[in-house]
Amino acid sequence: MFAAVMLDPQNCQELLELILNIPISRVKVDAEKSLVYDPRYRGIRMDVYVKDENNTCFDVEMQVRTDSIEKRSRYYHSHMDMEALQRGLEYELLPDSYVIFICDFDPVGAGKYVYTEGRYYLEAPEYPVQDGHHTIFLSTCGENKEEVPAPLVRFLEFVKADLPESEKDFGDAFIGRLQDSIRHIRTSREMGEHYMWLELALRDERIAGRAEGRAEGKAEGREEGKAEGKAEGKAEAVLELLSDLGEVPESWKGRI
Repeated sequence: MFAAVMLDPQNCQELLELILNIPISRVKVDAEKSLVYDPRYRGIRMDVYVKDENNTCFDVEMQVRTDSIEKRSRYYHSHMDMEALQRGLEYELLPDSYVIFICDFDPVGAGKYVYTEGRYYLEAPEYPVQDGHHTIFLSTCGENKEEVPAPLVRFLEFVKADLPESEKDFGDAFIGRLQDSIRHIRTSREMGEHYMWLELALRDERIAGRAEGRAEGKAEGREEGKAEGKAEGKAEAVLELLSDLGEVPESWKGRI
């Protein structure tokens, strides 16, 4: 539902401005964006991937998993960097990136609504690391209302609310717009189908992940030789087809 609601650029832009407390220029939203750069390594699927006019990248995630959240954010940053910097471009062109996790738990345990990751040099703590990486964890379990802007607290309370409570009047125009978007998704056939498709995709992914974990140990030894032979045959067929079109670079051959 979060991804579907954030497909509306206005909703997404206002949420980013609320969290970051800075003006955001026109945004382009890509919900449920997958990034897989090499089948040998783990890919990611981001809830909401956003770029603004300055090519700044934002990944906004609803998080219910409590494990390895800091390392997960680090891995998301690495994939966003690969997406943002094309071959041949200078490092200075790498845009700023934000990974924002909205958690229904306290990821640090200090009772805060907002945790902003900050890095500095141990030998010179007055000099922050300025590499353009920004990581923010929001928690619906915060206890420091007096330290956080009231609109952000209301938003996190809205996120935390169960279904009946989420329909109440929060006295906030932004939350009211989110409520209208949710009602529209539930009543719109097109959006409803899209929302159901996302739910089914996530469910299938969870089921496949559990099944893969159970089967991996049993099948690894038995299937390794068979799969390797099939893969080699397919790779040779692909290379043969490509060679008919022209010379195949060595780097392509290795990847195929």
